Amino acid sequence: MILYSFTNDEIPAFDPEFFVSVLPKLIQVEEKEIGEISIIFTDDTHLLSINQEYLNHDYFTDIITFDYSQGNYISGDLFISIERVIENAKQFEKELFNELCRVVFHGALHLCGYNDKTESEIVLMRSKEDFYIDNFVSRETK
Repeated sequence: MILYSFTNDEIPAFDPEFFVSVLPKLIQVEEKEIGEISIIFTDDTHLLSINQEYLNHDYFTDIITFDYSQGNYISGDLFISIERVIENAKQFEKELFNELCRVVFHGALHLCGYNDKTESEIVLMRSKEDFYIDNFVSRETK
């Protein structure tokens, strides 16, 4: 089950139900089973406080993933800073929805067991993100 919530009213208009329908497909392609995944759309300040408190990192980020998965049963919390996603979309000259999808898919891929610490892991993660964007996101939003 995919749940979502907003901690801030200043979120650009988009349909979070898209992720409710798409993430189970991503997880199925990765040959995993879906558990409970919460997507919490928030802002820089909130995500920075989580980063400081739980990870001892003192910097802004677009997503923090808390993985509660057990075996093939995928569960976790995805905290996403909409402010970072907006800035990244501008910086990389991407449509906002496309960048938001990349970040959500990135978090889901972490739950499926992918990492992004080494260069080879980053390359694999990016190729997976691109695959799911190519297959699940409308061509008009790219």
